[in-house]
Amino acid sequence: MRAQPDGNGLAEMQHRFARAVLQAPLSVPDGIRREVRPAHERRFVVYRNNVKASLAAALAARFPVVVRLVGEEFFTAMALVFIERHPPRSPVLAEYGAAFAGFLEGFDPAANLPYLPDIARLEWARHAAFHSADANPADIARLAELPPEALGSVRIGLHPAMAVIASPWPIVSVWTTNTHDAMPEAPAADWTGETALVTRPHLEVLLYRLPPGADRLVTELARGVTLGAAAEEASGTHDSFDLATSLATLFGAGAITTLFQGSSR
Repeated sequence: MRAQPDGNGLAEMQHRFARAVLQAPLSVPDGIRREVRPAHERRFVVYRNNVKASLAAALAARFPVVVRLVGEEFFTAMALVFIERHPPRSPVLAEYGAAFAGFLEGFDPAANLPYLPDIARLEWARHAAFHSADANPADIARLAELPPEALGSVRIGLHPAMAVIASPWPIVSVWTTNTHDAMPEAPAADWTGETALVTRPHLEVLLYRLPPGADRLVTELARGVTLGAAAEEASGTHDSFDLATSLATLFGAGAITTLFQGSSR
């Protein structure tokens, strides 16, 4: 009877097997099964191809506008490179793809599409928002109920599904165009940057374009500073920052859940 590997030996075998599945030059590790080697290798190649195809399909479903911009064939080839360089680290498939935008920044064959990494960040933020925790958005009327002298000391809680992606490229326009129009479309060279706000106040993931400076406001609010301090920081960073417009956008998008007064939440 064949001896079974102990705990350490089994873990090492599983590690070698996982590496071989995702890296084509590696052959099937010894000790998996006792079979004739040629048949063994052919079956392993089939298994490897199925695993990679499944992961590539998951990435395509997660980044549909990236697929649309580069084409299905190019995306599949790009995804296979990503899979080899960034194999899954979690058994939860929904968590796979977080590193894709960073990978695209260094992927030379896509260098002529410099906005592609930020489109991927936007699509990942939408995916993450779909799986984030639920929370009830606050109504802007709550802010109006506060006395004017108290507004500066208010601390604002943000929705757990909210994300902000600031880009030098018009990513909201590109994403929207390539989600709803018949033909893929890229931005003109002189288009200005946009900041995307992703939220999921209820069941549907929503996308908004933030006004100038609102991304800095959100960053400061997320740190827990008061509304007055956050607005001052945003004003110092962006000359055209408008607090009323920014707050209206954030409340309207369901990105704000709580309002506090005092030194802590």
